Amino acid sequence: MAQKRDMFDDIIDITKGLSGITEPFSDLTNAFLGNPEPEEREWNPADYKEKPRANALSCLACRSTKSSCRACVKICPVNAIEIEDGGIDVLDSCRKCGLCAPVCPTESIHGMKHRPKKFYDSVAAAAAAYETAYVTCTRALKRIPRENEVVLGCVGEVTAETWFSILMDFPNVSVYLPLDICENCRNAQGEELLGDAIATAEEWSGRPMGLEVDARELSCTKRREFERKEYMDKIMKTTGLAVSKLNPATAAVTTVSQRIKDHTKKLSALERTLATATGTTSQRRRRVLTQGRQLLLSTLQAHPELAPNVQVSTPVCDFEKCTLCGDCIEACPLHACDITDSGRFAVESTYCVGCGLCAEVCETHALAMVEHDAAELVLPDPEAEKKAAEAAKAHEEAEKMKAEAKKKLSAALDRVEKLAD
Repeated sequence: MAQKRDMFDDIIDITKGLSGITEPFSDLTNAFLGNPEPEEREWNPADYKEKPRANALSCLACRSTKSSCRACVKICPVNAIEIEDGGIDVLDSCRKCGLCAPVCPTESIHGMKHRPKKFYDSVAAAAAAYETAYVTCTRALKRIPRENEVVLGCVGEVTAETWFSILMDFPNVSVYLPLDICENCRNAQGEELLGDAIATAEEWSGRPMGLEVDARELSCTKRREFERKEYMDKIMKTTGLAVSKLNPATAAVTTVSQRIKDHTKKLSALERTLATATGTTSQRRRRVLTQGRQLLLSTLQAHPELAPNVQVSTPVCDFEKCTLCGDCIEACPLHACDITDSGRFAVESTYCVGCGLCAEVCETHALAMVEHDAAELVLPDPEAEKKAAEAAKAHEEAEKMKAEAKKKLSAALDRVEKLAD
């Protein structure tokens, strides 16, 4: 239902109209006073690209010669990645497309600007403030992006887990790619990666991703509630008057930065919960939670009903073949695998990303990767369970009170009828 306009909306519209009148006078004043004009940014695609960094400690191929993983090497359009002697190098010939990052299951190769959490925050800032937020690439945009446009070297560098979180939290996000823009691009597999990632995210979430192909249809309109909140904050800073107290509608709107902070707090709380419950192996090794898995877990906690849609892969052990040699434990880059005190192989599914290295290094072939839904990734929330129990109890008591009141009312009506007779 559309929100009715009020006095504040009229004031905001008038202020917007006046800005067009006052700006010419500001320009004239600056000319007389000799104030320098603000420098205009120049479009430079390189500003939105970066050379990825590599971490050999979590690289599957670097940890074991038995690993068949060469995903980053295969995806690189210019053969700029080399894995030799237990190390991984990104050569200067790298064209900074970022496609090596999403194909790495352990996030051992990544860019700092566009890591899953940072990319999510960039999209969240745009989507929370504007009616539509767009994700696009430098080749498609070819100009300085507006505040609601998030630019990547290639849109294929976003993982399915990240798209899944964005789809569930911000349904007003669209991908902008003109028709045939990827056809002659040197990042040949970027379009395929994007298609696969979004298709997976749509299947998990049950929601469609928006797509815009016409530059003329790109809009940059602030959300009404955000614009109102922004205007109220300006009045409060200028006058000290807490206008939001006079207008409850604006008091309910959180700022963009606060929303991002709340999401970060939620991720941190989730990581702390995991660390306390299952954060270390029996050998006192600290488990590693990738950012992609962090976003996936957070989204499933908020929407546990979607767990059957999400498919993950974890190792299953044939204990008759297992010799407890410990090779799988040593190989696991995230320390998700463990041998318990009772002498049994175990895996912590919340940390396991299904890379399969444990199965590859197992000499007796006791481990096999099995696909299943993500029900195990939904963590029990004691606080939520307590609130649900309290709500159920309150509802039960309210129903009892209603039944008693109905009974008393019926008895009173019966007495009235008898007196009338």
